[in-house]
Amino acid sequence: MKLAADLEAYLEHLRSERQVSVHTLDGYRRDLSKLLAYCEKEQLTEWAALDTSRLRRQVARLHMEGQSARSLARLLSATRGLYRYLIREKHCRHDPASGLTPPKGERRLPKVLDVDRASQLLDGAQEDDLIARRDHAMLELFYSSGLRLSELVALNIDGLDLPAGLVRVVGKGNKVRELPVGSKAREAMEQWLPLRALANPADGAVFISRQGRRIGARAVQLRVRQAGISELGQHIHPHMLRHSFASHMLESSQDLRAVQELLGHADIATTQIYTHLDFQHLSKVYDSAHPRAKRSKEQDS
Repeated sequence: MKLAADLEAYLEHLRSERQVSVHTLDGYRRDLSKLLAYCEKEQLTEWAALDTSRLRRQVARLHMEGQSARSLARLLSATRGLYRYLIREKHCRHDPASGLTPPKGERRLPKVLDVDRASQLLDGAQEDDLIARRDHAMLELFYSSGLRLSELVALNIDGLDLPAGLVRVVGKGNKVRELPVGSKAREAMEQWLPLRALANPADGAVFISRQGRRIGARAVQLRVRQAGISELGQHIHPHMLRHSFASHMLESSQDLRAVQELLGHADIATTQIYTHLDFQHLSKVYDSAHPRAKRSKEQDS
């Protein structure tokens, strides 16, 4: 059948001329096989017969059947690639996917620790050695000031002003911002810095290894994960502490603009996701505390 033959020719073009990976080629084959099956079901005998309205209806149907927005975006991308090839080979004169956009997917809310879990993580017993003090200082600073992983790794001694309770970081777009450092984080940093000095630091990095070298992002992730397993019995990551910082700040202050400034978000829409987290928290409080909510839940059970 001509449709299948054209599709195989395109996949061979991707393999031999574009030299895409086996994984990428398999992805294109899976997505375009769905498109081929649809065309055959509609009794289309050539790719030129597929128009935008048909393709839009198919995408809508797949969405109704539970296909994710990401999967549909990938299907449309693969379709555009196929039709670029068909137009180049003069098998077709139009691209039915042109101008089509996939349905918007639900934005995943970031995972956060509640206040009690954050306290449990940070208030655990501390061993008095270089690595334990360093790791505790990193955790405290992440949660105290909402740092990104890259900001913590790049932090230098000259960015600290502990007497004033401030830390200066360089964020995205090389934008510098000064952030408050809470008392618990200051205390942890004051316990860490003398040990850091004894490790013969190679440069001005605040957080270093036993060998005195700046600790890398991967090492920080592993240490944070290990702390989560040890203290909470769950996997955590640096960004979860940043999310927790933002959520707890907004929960207490209700000042979205201030949280935006603290996080270094260029667009307040990025910060607004934490209003959804806050609403979830308020909903849980309501469900557990409001007498009508309690009664409703009891009736449902």
